[in-house]
Amino acid sequence: MGTFLVNIIGCLLIGFVLGLTAKGNFLSSNSTLFLATGFCGGFTTFSAFAFEKHHLLRNGEFFNFALYMLSSVGVGILAVVLGLWLAKLIS
Repeated sequence: MGTFLVNIIGCLLIGFVLGLTAKGNFLSSNSTLFLATGFCGGFTTFSAFAFEKHHLLRNGEFFNFALYMLSSVGVGILAVVLGLWLAKLIS
């Protein structure tokens, strides 16, 4: 659950950062690169995500594997959209 929450928060943050960048005058390109790639990339962890999926498969927990995969991708995309929307509200 910890990896899931961190990854979803990271999706929300990257949506927010890229939403601010799309507005044009909130963040410089260097700040955007640092926040989106550096901070959000370092904050979230694909390696832990992949390891947890491997563990579920190895233990035969196919339902939990599928649920975790689908919810991570689906909720992650929704979190990015929410972040973009929140950034739009600021301007």
